[in-house]
Order: sequence, then structure tokens, then C-alpha cells
Amino acid sequence: MTLNEVVHVLEGELVCCAEKDSMEITGVCASDLMSDVLAFGTAGSLLITGLTNAQSVNTAEVADVVAIAYARGKRPADSVLLLAEEKGMPVILCGLSLYEACGRLYEHGLVSGSEIREPQ
Repeated sequence: MTLNEVVHVLEGELVCCAEKDSMEITGVCASDLMSDVLAFGTAGSLLITGLTNAQSVNTAEVADVVAIAYARGKRPADSVLLLAEEKGMPVILCGLSLYEACGRLYEHGLVSGSEIREPQ
């Protein structure tokens, strides 16, 4: 699924790095606990979170997550959006809960990032 399709499914707004709207999203990781993102996030995934501080952007970068969707109608501070822009991390704003956002993306074929990992 492309980033633009994700924005449409989430009824969201792409507020950062709009030039990357055709990038492929291969999975989803949803959490407000950044330790879970580090443990279970996978490269190429979208992070859905309500945590709007700079740590969400930094954690997404370390976990090789390719985009962030801030849920529950939350909007990060301008300094966080600037950090995302500097790192080339697309940011989506949406009003859905984490549960509903994940459900919609699952209905459209995206799976949990942990489900696409190679078997150990």
C-alpha cells in the first residue's frame, strides 16, 4: 500500500514530506510505548501512535519505520514536525483511535510489522 493510500484509508492529512506520498508501506506498528516499537517494529512499516514528542520520530528512525501517523486527533509541536522533516519522515495526522486506524489498514491488506518478519 502506498503512503497516499494510507492517508486516504485513515482519512488523514499528510503534513510532512508530501513528496514521498508514493512510497510503499509494508506493515503497521501501533503503540504509545516506544520500547515496543523498538522491539516489534519492522523496516518499511508505518508507526501509529498518540505520543507526539520528539522521541516518537527518533524511535521511528532507529526502528527503520518509514512514516508516522499521529492518532486521536493529536498534533505534535512544530519542533517535532521540523525534526521529522529534517529526517525525511512523513507524518500523517488522523482523528481515529489506534484501534480503528489499525482495523482500517488491516481491512485494506496491511498486517502487523511483526507478522512479516522472517521465521527465526
